[in-house]
Amino acid sequence: MSSTTTPAAPATSPVRTIPASAPSSAPSATGGSAPTPAQLLDFVRRTAADAELVASLPLDPEGRTWVRLEGPGGSEAWLIAWPPGTGTGWHDHAESVGAFTTAQGELTENSLSVRLPGEGWNTLELAADVDRRRALPAGRGRAFGTHHVHEVLNESTTEHAISVHAYYPPLPLIRRFSRTGAVLRLEQVEQPEDWQ
Repeated sequence: MSSTTTPAAPATSPVRTIPASAPSSAPSATGGSAPTPAQLLDFVRRTAADAELVASLPLDPEGRTWVRLEGPGGSEAWLIAWPPGTGTGWHDHAESVGAFTTAQGELTENSLSVRLPGEGWNTLELAADVDRRRALPAGRGRAFGTHHVHEVLNESTTEHAISVHAYYPPLPLIRRFSRTGAVLRLEQVEQPEDWQ
């Protein structure tokens, strides 16, 4: 898998669904309300603290590896390993809310503090003050709302990072962007079959 794609099954690392040992505090999708970003953040933090689960993820020096987890309340969840120097590229998760926490190593999130339109554009010029940068060492994470545009990076030159991610509703699509200075350009729209 290339370092610029979202969780998708590489030929050498099949996706498998495993239950996270952290119990869910969010209601089920069939019996209650949808999990909130705060509930997803609680889930990813508790799951990231499961040392046995984190240690079970195989590490590949060339590309990201992952397993799909059972998320709370019908959410989609992933445990992801990031080799040194890998990242996602700029993207959003459409109408899904989400959360992620670093379980091992350190990740960096670059994000935009502006809500982008859902449809009807291909190129946007960004204001000068919309960039945000967060260092997320082990144990730190964040929750986010719909249309949150970001990129996640392992900037270490020597160490893997591992993180836990959850999204609700399960990702309907992912929009991928290129960025040149203040210009953000929509490059690709991925559907679930592209990464599952």
